[in-house]
Amino acid sequence: MNVVDKARVKPAAKLLSGNNACALGAVAAGCRFFAGYPITPSSEIAERLVTLLPQAGGVFIQMEDEISAMAAVVGASMGGAKAMTATSGPGFSLKQENIGYAAGAEIPCVIVNVMRGGPSTGMPTRPSQADVMQTRFGSHGDYPMIVLAPASVSEIYSETIRAFDLAETCRTPVILLYDQVIAQSSETVALEPPTTPRAERKWATGPREEYKPFAVGPDGIPAMAKPGAGYRVHTTGLTHSETGFPSQDPETVNRNLGRLFSKLERHREQIDSWEAVQCDDADVVIVAIGISSRAARRAVEICRASGVRAGLFRPITLWPFPEAALCAATKNARAVLVPELSIGQLRLEVERLLGRDKVEGLHQFSGEPITPAQIAARATALASEA
Repeated sequence: MNVVDKARVKPAAKLLSGNNACALGAVAAGCRFFAGYPITPSSEIAERLVTLLPQAGGVFIQMEDEISAMAAVVGASMGGAKAMTATSGPGFSLKQENIGYAAGAEIPCVIVNVMRGGPSTGMPTRPSQADVMQTRFGSHGDYPMIVLAPASVSEIYSETIRAFDLAETCRTPVILLYDQVIAQSSETVALEPPTTPRAERKWATGPREEYKPFAVGPDGIPAMAKPGAGYRVHTTGLTHSETGFPSQDPETVNRNLGRLFSKLERHREQIDSWEAVQCDDADVVIVAIGISSRAARRAVEICRASGVRAGLFRPITLWPFPEAALCAATKNARAVLVPELSIGQLRLEVERLLGRDKVEGLHQFSGEPITPAQIAARATALASEA
């Protein structure tokens, strides 16, 4: 009888939706706690995890609302678990105060936001890309944020795994952001299980009496105290010193808040991710995320077939924005087109980097995706005008 080497067996292709891939990616990443509240179009993530997590020795809990769900995730992470929640639109807004708490207290966790039409209750079953700025600036005060924007079912799986790795490595909340079309579209994919060990957070070691919860080394990441290990910890949402106790001393506040931002800058090599398609000779570069980037990819093919040199730049890491990569991808372009399902949030960031004269927007917020033909027509017009 032949023994099959499991390491060499390719995974079987499966028909999966984006939300189902997210749930599978979370479990593969080591997530063992989920707290949430049902909301369209993210509910399939919870529906899948209610089965998967107990099978993996984890815990699933439906809370009474989105505020408590985020609080439960923060608490579970402080208890040592890799923890996650998933929501959409209005629910993401309700989570913001506790997301800010997690950022300030440096609590690793993953928040999935499946974008739908808004404002308010909006269009629960229609796509939107109007949470781009809310993911970055939704909570109060100054704080850094990592936001990943996958654009396919297989990428949702891999970026969910990466979200957990970044959260644990950088001791920070990480947001996974994608739109309703990507979430509920099904694709035949072969999901590759992780081949490298998953990232683990830095745990406190050494003499207990010398431990300071927010003291850091060269990487800027403080070591967390594992519950039950005997280290004294004070965790607060107030500005604090290295001891964890509140402080309003200007020098201490500057040092602590400055470190929150600098720790991500020190890990940009791990954080930054993007895709550039035929940008080197492009007269028009299209910048897009999510379902709009899928249409833009096809639009590039249409343009090239008709003699228009178009390219695509897709930020996979949306925040911190891959500034240097965008500037390099557009350095030879005469125009930049930003198609998005919003009034122009992504366009604002691109304009900040490249200037208003070079950037054109293609905005649609009716609940219908932008088509490849629409993007190709506008790109062709820009190429002729430039």
